[in-house]
Amino acid sequence: QVELVESGGGSVQAGGSLRLSCAASGNILSRCGVGWYRQPPGKERELVAKIDTEASARSATYPDSVKGRFTISQDNAKNTHYLQMNSLKTEDTAVYYCWACYYNEYHLAANYWGQGTQVTVTS
Repeated sequence: QVELVESGGGSVQAGGSLRLSCAASGNILSRCGVGWYRQPPGKERELVAKIDTEASARSATYPDSVKGRFTISQDNAKNTHYLQMNSLKTEDTAVYYCWACYYNEYHLAANYWGQGTQVTVTS
């Protein structure tokens, strides 16, 4: 079992920046992906950023709504991944969830989620 713990949410004015962190602990073997999702008030959860570690290029994926403003990164030594959010807009207000995919000892992939952290962007 793997546990993901998020930190770094909060309230910021439009145009500001925040950095979210997601630290993994537990039965960590090999990782198949990391990412971030968000759920705005009254809406469904949506992808914010993702790295598929199985892809040959290991490039990050972003939706157009955050491309150029958000950056996902990871520190493999710390089993932690991050989301740097710049030029924040009021529409970025949401609960942000970190996600990670890990293989178990049978090489079966399982998805794990953080507890969620609130990001509020004020005008």
